Amino acid sequence: MTPALVPPPAPAPGTRARFGAWAELLRVSALFTVPGDALAGAAASGAGTSRTIALAVGCSLCLYEAGMALNDWADRAEDAAERPHRPLPSGRITAPAALLAASALTAAGLALAARAGRPALLLASALAGTVWAYDLRLKHTPWGPLAMGAARGLDVLLGAAAQPGARTRTALAAAGALTAHTTAVTAVSRHEVRGGSTSAPLAALAASTALGAALVRGALGRTRNTPRTGHSAPVPPAPPAGRVAAAAPGPPGTTLAAALAAGYALSAGRPFLHAALNPSPQLTGRAVGGGIRAMIPLQGALAARTGALGAALATAALAPLAKALSRRVNPT
Repeated sequence: MTPALVPPPAPAPGTRARFGAWAELLRVSALFTVPGDALAGAAASGAGTSRTIALAVGCSLCLYEAGMALNDWADRAEDAAERPHRPLPSGRITAPAALLAASALTAAGLALAARAGRPALLLASALAGTVWAYDLRLKHTPWGPLAMGAARGLDVLLGAAAQPGARTRTALAAAGALTAHTTAVTAVSRHEVRGGSTSAPLAALAASTALGAALVRGALGRTRNTPRTGHSAPVPPAPPAGRVAAAAPGPPGTTLAAALAAGYALSAGRPFLHAALNPSPQLTGRAVGGGIRAMIPLQGALAARTGALGAALATAALAPLAKALSRRVNPT
């Protein structure tokens, strides 16, 4: 007898729902704001290899997602009262699974950093420690926003350090810019459940406006100072074999930097202004989401100001993806 053909088993019911729960837990729409940290840091340091930059980006993504999972694990009791729809209080993901995911992602991030070299591993360890300290101890203290901002700054420095002979100090300005912006956004996020704060979005509006104006002014000033005729800019020495050098700053890079900086100021400033005028939970939540996505043009501007046009354009291209995905997955 010829055995009857057995059809393949149908997908287990609820598979899509489980993927959706994990996507919500890990805030995948905000994940697109992460690669630009390492790219901006690598651009500021002057040179890097595709391999080490990829390792830094991979490490950043793992540690970011570890922080997202750990955040919900630490806040599971609070979310049960204020956000019962979240994956843990709703029972779609168990607390042990979230903690295991956070631990595994942290280990994976550190392993990737170790492959990029000791300086990268040291910075990744500091970043991981900051993430865990924020989620477990510092979040609800006055140091919480600064700790979150410091995590972003360390992420930028990680991108600068993930290469042999890295000049990490040259990335301090870029790290400071991401630290300032993230600190302001985190301060606003403390009011997204109940709303009612005008001072936090106003402070964030002032910070993003000042930062964007400084970047635009610096880029336009560099464009005006670029020789037009009769002079040639000094040619930097060729990088060692296997390295990818950042392009020398010039009019194309500075123009792009100014455009991205202006875009950053507008994309961050508009939702902050709306939340300041009407500090409702809904508008405050939108301000937080807008502030998170505004990191992308900020990262692009920081990369472009060094002349790294490829890194700047690659970073900026993530913005529409983040916005589209944010409509399907709640990032808060």
